[in-house]
Amino acid sequence: MTTTATAPAPPAAAARPAPHPVRSELLRGSAPWTGLAVAVMLAIALAGKASQWQGSWGETQALLHTATALLGGPLAAAAGCWQGGRERRRRTDELRAAAARSPLAQFLTASLPTAWWIVAGYAVVTAGALAATWPYTSAGRPLVAPVPADAAFLTAMTLLGHVVGRLVAWRAAAPALAVCCYPLLGIPSYTTNGARHLSPASADTMGEMVPVWWQPVAAIAWTGGLAAAAVLACAARRRWAALLPLTTAAVAAVVIAATGDGMWRPHPLSQRQVCDTSVRPQVCVNALHPGLLPEVKSALSGLHDRLEGVGHLPVRFEDLRADPGPGEAGLPMLTPLGWSVVRGELTDPQQYAWEAAAAITGRHDACDARAGDERAVRVDTAVTDWLAPGRPQPGEREAMEWARERGDEAAVAGITADRAVRARLAALPDDERRDFLSRYFATVHSCDPKDVPAL
Repeated sequence: MTTTATAPAPPAAAARPAPHPVRSELLRGSAPWTGLAVAVMLAIALAGKASQWQGSWGETQALLHTATALLGGPLAAAAGCWQGGRERRRRTDELRAAAARSPLAQFLTASLPTAWWIVAGYAVVTAGALAATWPYTSAGRPLVAPVPADAAFLTAMTLLGHVVGRLVAWRAAAPALAVCCYPLLGIPSYTTNGARHLSPASADTMGEMVPVWWQPVAAIAWTGGLAAAAVLACAARRRWAALLPLTTAAVAAVVIAATGDGMWRPHPLSQRQVCDTSVRPQVCVNALHPGLLPEVKSALSGLHDRLEGVGHLPVRFEDLRADPGPGEAGLPMLTPLGWSVVRGELTDPQQYAWEAAAAITGRHDACDARAGDERAVRVDTAVTDWLAPGRPQPGEREAMEWARERGDEAAVAGITADRAVRARLAALPDDERRDFLSRYFATVHSCDPKDVPAL
């Protein structure tokens, strides 16, 4: 008898493991949308003020830091609060309480994915902002420490919001929390005591000032300690464990408030200058923005041409926060960005040249006696306008027409005299004009109007 072999049955398909709950939270629900919302909101806030930060690592990070605190913080708290009340809205809180995982593990599983997505959105905007400012910077480098400090702050706000969502049974708790967080973060920056630094929004500019090495560590301990204490008090089995992070936060708060502005020091480059010594007066710009030196020199080229051969001039234009030293004149302000300079270029070179001319004539520091003398003021103005031609006299034509309509003979005579002095200076032969200007610049710092040479 022939026996037919029976084929063995195929092995049972291996059961696929269930996805980890954290993975499910990361890929589903509101967490990814929250990260996108944070990225879009911060990007819009930065784009609206691009002219004020493109060109400076410090200004870029300062504005990003402030926007993260004032806009990202409340949104993170609201997102955490909404996520925290999810089980109550779904009526699954009893099922969650019966789960095998500990309450703390459940809390972190539900809250951390939202925080991670928010930090991811912040990281994308940070990378984009630094890439956008890179083509216009010429010195320094971005700071690394503020980035983890901001990420820790966003995580802390998310966890604190999640705690509120667990405890407050109100569907409008999330938007209400966001509204409350905004003034809590913003108001301290308007105070003058050291406690204002407890708000991340009150950090000083990172342009000409940089934080000491421990400032980001203290900021992380302050906000992270508060969040950790709230989480442990809400979800840990041994709630007394919240005392440790709470103590850490309290110590960090005391250190921050007591140190105050001492947490910031001048940027090393802000105390130095780069100079072009081929012209007289020499042109120096702050070492934070050396790439602006060719732009400034080009704007002042006409002024230098007209000062050639003139004596008693300042040695240099300087660009430091301190008052100009002997033989120096202050360069018109290049910062804050967005006014005189936008993306590495002067917005109005003629106006800038006129301000530089005013800085070396008797207009810039005239005493009361000189400022009150009509003849001296007229000569100061004529010299300034001749050194920087091309700038229209602001409102002079309108003032003349108005004076004539009112029959104000004194005003008409004054404007006519101003024009006549400017015309006489422009009509002088070159040698006579250089001689006059040399005598004039010898009296720039004199308070006696009689010392100003007649024109």
